[in-house]
Amino acid sequence: MTVPTLLRTPVTAAYERLSEAFPGLSVTELWEAGQPPASGGWVSAAGLAAGGESVDAFLAWDEDQVLRDYGQQARPDVVASFGFHRYAWPACLLFTVPWFLLRRVPRLPVGSVSFQRSEGRMAVRTGAFACLPDDPAAELPQARVVPDEEALRAEVRAAVAEHLGPVLEGFAPRMRRGRRALWGMATDEIVESLWYLAHLLGDERRGIAELEQLLPGTTTPFVGTAGFRELTGPQGRALPTRDRASCCLFYTLRPESTCITCPRTCDADRVASLGADTPPSAD
Repeated sequence: MTVPTLLRTPVTAAYERLSEAFPGLSVTELWEAGQPPASGGWVSAAGLAAGGESVDAFLAWDEDQVLRDYGQQARPDVVASFGFHRYAWPACLLFTVPWFLLRRVPRLPVGSVSFQRSEGRMAVRTGAFACLPDDPAAELPQARVVPDEEALRAEVRAAVAEHLGPVLEGFAPRMRRGRRALWGMATDEIVESLWYLAHLLGDERRGIAELEQLLPGTTTPFVGTAGFRELTGPQGRALPTRDRASCCLFYTLRPESTCITCPRTCDADRVASLGADTPPSAD
């Protein structure tokens, strides 16, 4: 489906850099009066937030993927957790990449975002955004100017929570997790998606430092810190890793396997994997 686009917005350059670094995800900005795509595999974030048939249809892809790749059915809560991850991981980048690259934070409620998962495409209607006083875009009518970096970090957290909160509610009945565990998942999606992009952009160290400041552990509804720490690899090389705030439940399909950021993955196994220059995963 053809999606009409704007020429430029205050966050266009960030979305272009995102797609250049990670061709598996592209972001299209809609005209103000343009209708979001609604066929051809597109799903709206508002539909996911509503739950019901929209979420069931979205999760059918995850059920099929598990059967195809692992030859077994997954528990319904596992399927729902996989499905939420596969929406939230790219959705978080809509906010964190403009902040990381341009120091601009768009507000994108669920009515402003649609997702085509099989093609890795997102369509967004951008409008209001936060920025710092010295940003040239601060003169624009849709700009919300905040005084300093900490205030801008608060805008990132608020914008992500505004978007992901309703989506979590749409998935929650199928996920069988309490509120803290659900927001632990959201915390992990913020951290691991931007960490991955920063690695691709060649700016992993700054990405880690920024995420540690964004999520210091006292920012509700998010749970815990960014969770980064360093291990010592071959020849004394520092290897960044982190401990997840939530469980992805992959072990229910492969009990002998744990994710590299799972707290149950021992440091020796992490060093063995990270020492081979394995980047943080986009899966």
